[in-house]
Amino acid sequence: MLGMFSNKNSRPASKSFQVVQAPDNDERADQTPVSDPGPDPTEASGEGLLHQPRRMVEIKVELHRQILDKMNLSIIDQMTPEEFKTRGGQLIRELLDEVEIPLNQNEKQQLVSELLDEIVGLGPLEPLLKDPTITDILVNTYDNVFIEREGKLYHTPVQFKDETHLRRIIDKIVSGVGRRLDESQPMVDARLPDGSRVNAVIPPVAVDGALLSIRKFSKIPIDLERLVELGAFPTAVAELLQGIVRSRRNVLISGGTGSGKTTMLNAMSAYIGESERIVTIEDAAELQLQQIHVVRMETRPPNIEDRGEVTQRDLVRNALRMRPDRIIVGEVRGGEAFDMLQAMNTGHEGSMTTIHANTCRDALSRLEQMIGMARLELNPLAMRQQVAAAIDVIIQVQRMSDGGRRLISLSEITGMEGQVITLQEIIRFERESTDEDGKIHGYHIGTGIRPNFIQEFQTRRIAFDDSVFDTHKRLE
Repeated sequence: MLGMFSNKNSRPASKSFQVVQAPDNDERADQTPVSDPGPDPTEASGEGLLHQPRRMVEIKVELHRQILDKMNLSIIDQMTPEEFKTRGGQLIRELLDEVEIPLNQNEKQQLVSELLDEIVGLGPLEPLLKDPTITDILVNTYDNVFIEREGKLYHTPVQFKDETHLRRIIDKIVSGVGRRLDESQPMVDARLPDGSRVNAVIPPVAVDGALLSIRKFSKIPIDLERLVELGAFPTAVAELLQGIVRSRRNVLISGGTGSGKTTMLNAMSAYIGESERIVTIEDAAELQLQQIHVVRMETRPPNIEDRGEVTQRDLVRNALRMRPDRIIVGEVRGGEAFDMLQAMNTGHEGSMTTIHANTCRDALSRLEQMIGMARLELNPLAMRQQVAAAIDVIIQVQRMSDGGRRLISLSEITGMEGQVITLQEIIRFERESTDEDGKIHGYHIGTGIRPNFIQEFQTRRIAFDDSVFDTHKRLE
């Protein structure tokens, strides 16, 4: 096979595989791809080994070992993925012909595909990563994997062979972005080549074994129109959000974990002008800005000698020297909040960021706490004045019990009254009912307050139907 495989030091293929009696129906784990929670399309092929997930994992691990024994690893690095899959697939089929595993043609092809995923991909996770309907993959130890689809969690039959197998996959992910994971640093944020966000935790912090969470990267960026289709808000609110971006208002997007903050930020950023220079700052790069003039920066953790760390605060400070028109921070978590507010107050209008908080008012309190993390000699009043001067609009998003993500409040900061930042709610979501399937029904309404930023719409000649602000008008 053109020198790819060397048999010089390889061991002969194992003949130790034995046919195992398929378990009873109540013990058989469904191997249906997770994208289809319905009947298993392979049932018609009989009670083969593919219906025994633990046995198949063991077989794949053994074949994987044999394949690596036979491969000339130095040549693999010189091959494209397509070339490797062609030649690697040939070797796997040869091995399958040598061992005694009763598989039909479809089952054999599936096993070849899974073994290739094991070598060049992320093993058992590959089918989940390829499924466009899955948004989150949650590995709660090696034999317990969940996915999220349409806002709801489902348990899957996917599993790793053991803890070592899972750790090997995690190491492959984190090493690919120059990060490390060990007992001295048992938690890490990383990303996959496609931009999917990854968090991994290992013992001793993870008590029962390694944990892995993957927030998948959408191949097609979600825009405001798509969010309207998904029921996040009506068209009238989408037009208002477009106007807020085009009028260069500084925006803070608030919400809980998985509520859609980054999705909202991505969708709104699409309306930034092509002539503007945008600098993005993230812990793990996941924003999907489509403009031509985007400068992306990502933090870096310390090395094994505890040196070389680059924080979000370092990046925000550096961004100010890069002649940005707008600065977008993926999420403020600490002292960088102060530097971000300084940027918003010094000519970088139209900047945006996100924050973890449950209400618009809570977001202000959290921001104040983060300014305190900068260890500056600022009293509470001075902090609040910074916030009130920098932020124009707060958007609150929420993942609801039916799995839907919705904009539930849009508020404007109007200034200070004494030592309190004043907020006025412009749009809110009114919940009506929950049907038998658990789906939440409701609508968005205007509160009757006309925001101050509407004057900027007029100055910039942004067309907008201001009837959206009519008192208790149901928006469509």
